[in-house]
Amino acid sequence: MKRIYVVGTADTKGEELAFLAEKIRALGADPLVVDVGIRAPTIPPEVGAAEVAKFGPPGLLEGTDRGVAVAGMAAAFAQFVITRDDIAGMVGIGGGGGTSIVTAGMRKLPIGLPKVMVSTLASGDVGPYVGVSDIVMMPSVTDLAGLNRISRVILSNAALAVVAMSANPTMVEPATKLAVGLTMFGVTTPAVTQIVELLTGAVEPLVFHATGTGGKTMEMLVDSGLVGALIDVTTTEVCDYLLGGVLPAGPERLDCLSRRPVPYVGSVGACDMVNFWAPETVPPHYADRLFYAHNANVTLMRTSADECRAIGEWIGGKLNAAVGPVRFLLPLRGVSALDIEGGAFRDAEADAELFEAIERTVQWTGDRQLIRLDCHINDPSFAEAAMRAFHEITS
Repeated sequence: MKRIYVVGTADTKGEELAFLAEKIRALGADPLVVDVGIRAPTIPPEVGAAEVAKFGPPGLLEGTDRGVAVAGMAAAFAQFVITRDDIAGMVGIGGGGGTSIVTAGMRKLPIGLPKVMVSTLASGDVGPYVGVSDIVMMPSVTDLAGLNRISRVILSNAALAVVAMSANPTMVEPATKLAVGLTMFGVTTPAVTQIVELLTGAVEPLVFHATGTGGKTMEMLVDSGLVGALIDVTTTEVCDYLLGGVLPAGPERLDCLSRRPVPYVGSVGACDMVNFWAPETVPPHYADRLFYAHNANVTLMRTSADECRAIGEWIGGKLNAAVGPVRFLLPLRGVSALDIEGGAFRDAEADAELFEAIERTVQWTGDRQLIRLDCHINDPSFAEAAMRAFHEITS
């Protein structure tokens, strides 16, 4: 029988864990209280912290450094979770330490399996806790320091949510078609829209917004086997990673190509720009650069020729590690809706440095080919060329 795991630090949140478990039980579900605290619990959990700690480093609960203990328990809980086959859903509660520990385990659960995290941090930047999973973060409103008229309502709602989701889970269905990941930004939307239209029926296209999280999520799905091919025409997240923008996918972008032999069609969509928030957030050392106000909260900076060369070399190094077939497209007339004749970011010299760096850096072979196109990335001919390349390496 599968159960709803109720997880938290029973040394500081015992009263709240007991209340939450009772609410879940009253709704007809079967809760299992798991303690991930680092000190003696205030309630008797069904799975004690010592049992979870067995999956972490030796002596995890014996040290005096709280930070080390929290990090160790997070790693232990992540390993503990993957050994369990009776999880119908998971609800966690916590402040800073508890949220870090519980979400480390939640991120190991499959997409679709219910995950609700009641946290004092839920109204802030939850990216480090959610990662590329489908964790639902619920603000606790008040601190989780004993039950009160507000926390009772929040915890009751969390119980209702996780029980309802667990009663009728919607898991990712087994694939009947090849799932293809595509990356898109506003300035490459016409290109990706055309490609998706050409793909319709033959495969299942999954479009990811290239905002850092999008690239990470797409590559996680490649590693998990849920995405079997990529049409990655918008690699702009590389610019933000290298140049300090606010939407980076991190140093692991494109590393999935070295781990799994997925067919890869790529390009340099939106590599003419770095993203910042409102103008006042732009680092001072970029003050004399060319900017474009996408909206009041997003400021785009044009990449220079030197920066484009570095971006091209970085992408090229990643492509050299690919273990599957690669077709990389260079749209010689522009890489975004702003990088077009008469556009705010049109800079043929910078684009040429980007193209030349990729061509020079990559070790081109029969399975790893460069395709130069005398068109703009959003032209129909680019989408058609991408589809020809895709069919060539997937048929």
